[in-house]
Amino acid sequence: MRLAGPVRIVVIVLTVGLTWILASMMLGSQSGVPRIQQLLNSPDNSPTADSRPKKYKCGLPQPCPDKHFAFRIVSGAANVIGPKICVEDKMLMSSVKNNVGRGLNIALVNGVNGELIDAQFFDMWAGDVNEMLKFVRAIYEGTLVFVASYDDPATKMNDEARKIFSDFGSTAIKDIGFRDSWIFVGARGVQDKSPFEQHMKNNKNTNKYEGWPEALEMEGCIPQRTAEAA
Repeated sequence: MRLAGPVRIVVIVLTVGLTWILASMMLGSQSGVPRIQQLLNSPDNSPTADSRPKKYKCGLPQPCPDKHFAFRIVSGAANVIGPKICVEDKMLMSSVKNNVGRGLNIALVNGVNGELIDAQFFDMWAGDVNEMLKFVRAIYEGTLVFVASYDDPATKMNDEARKIFSDFGSTAIKDIGFRDSWIFVGARGVQDKSPFEQHMKNNKNTNKYEGWPEALEMEGCIPQRTAEAA
């Protein structure tokens, strides 16, 4: 029974000593940098640029091939959020740029160098369709035409306007109606119908918003036009 006291002291000393050794191993190193911090900062635990998904021009998940223009186009959402048109990482039309509006938002881009020629919007609910016709009639061959709807793209649409967009390569233009969502990329002088087009009808049974279908979004790569062909 007399050994109980010394044994207890030895146990306490050993416990304290082991605790100090373990604490030193976990919290300290010869360089003075906490070991836990070293572990947290190891390559396996540190976020790097390589671990994040890389985005390319206009937010595309992959780069476009050589001699192609990257683009991303988004229609307006109901009558609340304006459309966006991006080409070669340049935002051509958006609410932030304050150059979009109700109706058809149209950006004209040089098919050879990808530079913006003009960007305007035309009110297809209460505006004058002749203003839009004057704009699209003057488009010269080889010009890329980007179109994004916002709110209502079709109330003032007439047969001549539909014929012009059809000549630009649209297949959906004949069916575009009141408050439909529509995005389209075409060109003056195309031989075939454009592969870059989306259309969603205004249908009260399927609309995402009250009175409007959901917004449409499209991205891709457009072949650059050669200067000889221009």
